[in-house]
Amino acid sequence: MAYRARKLGVLAAVGALLAGAAGCSSGGDSKTVEVVVGYQSKTINTVTAGTLLRARGYFEQQLADLGGQDGRHYRVVWQDYDAGAPITAQMLADKIDIGSMGDYPLLINGSRAQAAGGPGTRLVSVTGYNLLGGLNSVVVPKDSPAHTLADLKGKKVSSSVGSASDGTLVQALARAGVAEADIQKQNQQPAVGASALKAHSVDALAQFVAWPAAVVFAGDGRLLYDGSALGRPTLHGVVVRQKFGTAHPDVVRAFLRAQDAATRDLNQHPLAAAQTVAEATGLPPEVVYLYNGPNGIATFATALDPRLLETLRTDVPFLTSVGVLKALDLDRFTDPSYLGDSGVTDGEPARITGTDPVCARPVTDPALAGELWYEGEQTTRPAADPTCLLKAVKAGTGRLRAAYVPDTATGTRWFADQDWWVRDGDAFKPFTTEDGAKAYLAAHPAATALTYRQALDAS
Repeated sequence: MAYRARKLGVLAAVGALLAGAAGCSSGGDSKTVEVVVGYQSKTINTVTAGTLLRARGYFEQQLADLGGQDGRHYRVVWQDYDAGAPITAQMLADKIDIGSMGDYPLLINGSRAQAAGGPGTRLVSVTGYNLLGGLNSVVVPKDSPAHTLADLKGKKVSSSVGSASDGTLVQALARAGVAEADIQKQNQQPAVGASALKAHSVDALAQFVAWPAAVVFAGDGRLLYDGSALGRPTLHGVVVRQKFGTAHPDVVRAFLRAQDAATRDLNQHPLAAAQTVAEATGLPPEVVYLYNGPNGIATFATALDPRLLETLRTDVPFLTSVGVLKALDLDRFTDPSYLGDSGVTDGEPARITGTDPVCARPVTDPALAGELWYEGEQTTRPAADPTCLLKAVKAGTGRLRAAYVPDTATGTRWFADQDWWVRDGDAFKPFTTEDGAKAYLAAHPAATALTYRQALDAS
């Protein structure tokens, strides 16, 4: 920690010296350009602009090519943070040039940069997104008496104030009839909140990827609320300090080409990408793959999708109403020109394909398809639907690392052994939350609730 503090202090000092040099470094050598990238290594749906990008060296490769054309030398400085807020603070101080963060932090970034005057910052690409909001969740201890969000009234809830997940929490509570003032919100970094939940010093943890699944996978909690139930898209994206972008547009375009390479890498080789991210972050690879795998909770692309931009537009008045934003010109903040000039075109997202080895039929429906990851195997096994997945687990042909299956109602991919299961005729249906299972049971009186073990035995 002391080393990191000294390192950041040095970088801050260097940044101050360089503030008037438009990104040039090395004692005033105009042929050397330093690029400072702020990222969140453990925020899994930013890995194509951070952890995976850094591990693969795609940005450095692009800059080497650029240097071969313009005769300059480019040096990348990577700075890792737990959340988006400190990245914004460093960008406003002209100490970070390119950063990645979630939707609410992005809007706060743009608002504060515009309020400060000058060129401001620009949203230039998307990293990972979920059209229903499944990237944010609320977990509680496994022995918690809470069954719904309404049960958190009066309870201590750990959240990173101003984060994407905090926004989901506030809106979800309102929908459940609970005012934000009715909970005891603890403003904590994700790792601190996860430790607090394990120690039972808070009653719930509201966080973004990959913290909810990491807590559940470790056996320290269960999912109380799946952000997909909110039905509002959530995303992470890349923001650029416009002063730097104006001085070095080719560097920004090089970054976006590198991000595109990382995105294609992840979509074409999701298991290998998840293992690389796990090695770099210390997160369990099974947790990383839950989000980054085919049909994962996060979809990875670079385009500024109109559906996502419209969500940001509707988020602005909400954030203004709760006092987080004063004002934001979203049209000025959003800049697709860098992406358009970079020549990037998104490829297809990763999907589960192949033939189910147990049910002996092709895997065709992403709303039903699951996966099984066995110890010692370099590929996963597909499951055509939840019933076939249960049969495969029951067959027990190896040590199972993880089984992934989509929620029947929302499609959120989750660990099969942590789901709530329902039997409806011959079909077995998984749900990420007790709420979801109860809603299905209420609408289908003939269906019955099962534990995971009961579902396995009955499959």
